[in-house]
Amino acid sequence: MSWGVRAVTVRFGARVALDGVTLSAPTGTVTAVVGGDGAGKSTLLRVLVGGRRPDTGTVHRPDRRQIGYFPGAAGVYPDLSVAENVDFAAQAYRARDRQRRARLLAAAGLAGVPDRLAGQLSGGMRQKLGLVMAMLHEPQLLVLDEPSTGVDPVSRAELTWLVNRAAAAGTAVVMSTAYLDEAERASQVLVLDRGRVLRSGEPEAVVNDLPGRVVHTRQRPETELAWRRGDGWQLWLPPGATAPAPADATPVRPDLEDAVIVAALERSAS
Repeated sequence: MSWGVRAVTVRFGARVALDGVTLSAPTGTVTAVVGGDGAGKSTLLRVLVGGRRPDTGTVHRPDRRQIGYFPGAAGVYPDLSVAENVDFAAQAYRARDRQRRARLLAAAGLAGVPDRLAGQLSGGMRQKLGLVMAMLHEPQLLVLDEPSTGVDPVSRAELTWLVNRAAAAGTAVVMSTAYLDEAERASQVLVLDRGRVLRSGEPEAVVNDLPGRVVHTRQRPETELAWRRGDGWQLWLPPGATAPAPADATPVRPDLEDAVIVAALERSAS
């Protein structure tokens, strides 16, 4: 079973937020959606859960009662306690399995703070609470809008573990993220840029499909095909490039960050 969207276009007036986007989310996998601000990530997720109708294209999703959705910080009520937030979600989703509720709260490190107001939680704990609320009813499709943005590394790791646990149980997970290292660990990735698909597929395949090659240099190249990385600069040499590389340039094995930047450079040049 696979959920997703096909050839979806969304317009806000004259602005095209999504332009012919296709996304597939097979059950038991994590699909990461990445892109900069204004790329269309949140719009795509809202279309997927039924919060926005596309102007064109088709959406394939389960019954709304089988969808778990966490729209970032907006998914948690700051004036309610941890227990009250979970109670509210349980009633909304008709999730009556109190043992599952207890297991999820324990896994998220929230079992010991049931009376604490959500607004008094740390950023990481608040995000984990939102994820628990979205997972209570064992949804067939779990959609998460940048759940790890702005949280500490330990909480990021715990969130990743919870997400992977949901996928291992057979849920199709679609997660937008600002972190390419998270996307690199997903089953597949969709890269958006200004509403259009830059790349899609398994992360390793996206990296392997990078055209040309990437080198690293300590000298700043006088070209728009270079970007800061670590202790120096990465430089993309497109196929058939004739300009010489800097004398100290060394070949590197590209990762997903390099592949995404090269895709954006390639589109800008077209």
